[in-house]
Amino acid sequence: MRKQSKGATCLGAVALLLGVLAAGSSHASRHALAGQSATEPVKGLYLSGWSAGNPSVLRHFVELANRTEINAYVIDVKEDDGRLSYPSQVKEVNKIGSWVKKYDPATIIAELHRNHIRAIGRIVCFKDPILPVKRPDLALKDRSGKVWKDNDGMPWLNPYNKGCWRYLVSIAKEAVALGFDEIQFDYVRFTQNGDLSTVDFGRSKQPRYAAINGFLAYARQQLPHVVLSADVFGIICESAGDTEGIGQYLELVGKDMDFLSPMIYPSHYACGQEVNEVAFPIPDLDPYGVVYNALCKTRSRVAPVKGYRATIRPYLQDFTASYLKPGTFQTYGAEQVRQQIKAVYDAGYQSWLFWNINGEYSEAAFLPKAAATLK
Repeated sequence: MRKQSKGATCLGAVALLLGVLAAGSSHASRHALAGQSATEPVKGLYLSGWSAGNPSVLRHFVELANRTEINAYVIDVKEDDGRLSYPSQVKEVNKIGSWVKKYDPATIIAELHRNHIRAIGRIVCFKDPILPVKRPDLALKDRSGKVWKDNDGMPWLNPYNKGCWRYLVSIAKEAVALGFDEIQFDYVRFTQNGDLSTVDFGRSKQPRYAAINGFLAYARQQLPHVVLSADVFGIICESAGDTEGIGQYLELVGKDMDFLSPMIYPSHYACGQEVNEVAFPIPDLDPYGVVYNALCKTRSRVAPVKGYRATIRPYLQDFTASYLKPGTFQTYGAEQVRQQIKAVYDAGYQSWLFWNINGEYSEAAFLPKAAATLK
């Protein structure tokens, strides 16, 4: 009961802080560095809400950061099941019951900040199986007016709908008020898992990338002093325009973000894929080559774009893609992780994040704190 009471007290204060944020205050900036320099490269790992909420797991990762170069953790604020990871004071969230308590934000953020670790709050955006059912007016719909579903039977939010934008940004504002140093928007795209030719997008005749860019611009307008980032498909760094039809156009999507994180997972590239005019027969077997060439191509495309705000900070692979055909994947460990980090540096970038959905990382790959400082 004491723990629940502590969370309720913290969240009770959030309502006051949200009003300050809505007024465009720089309140968020007081958390923005978490004891780090504004120019310090981010070297982070993803942790699920359940992992962050497990005291022994959190303690382990704090100790990992204290002894290695790791200085940031990406933690779920809102997952792809549509639920927030903690009791929320956002009116619409409470109305539809879209939260489950995985952790107490005040506790974990205080612990991270006490150890000079950046807390990045991940918000899954338009993939949401709850809100489209509770609010069909916000959902993608088919031409008969029914809620459209992808090939897995999953409804999606309509990125053209500004009601969706307001819902997601209200969650971001609360997360900032709770102390997160940065908001990371994930699934900031249209689905590609289904026949979108059957979707009625409403009155808008704008291209899909205009909807995604519009949402990110709205987030920036509503959170002017907050560090914002977005995750994008790695393949958009290679493909021209919005070839994938998901609304992610490399030269435009970083205009309002501080960081852009292309998910450059070697296992996600097709065998024979060309990256930066280099063909990779089996991409998963060449993590350095894939990451290096993807980032070189990215740099060559965004460098000439005037006013491109985002710094590139890739998501990298620390998992074994055993679901692939035998012979087309390898076991990933410290060597493969270090190869990808080297590729980031060789391509002229300094920051990186690693993804493992289970939080099982190749910890031997990360340099000791002293060695990383010297480097």
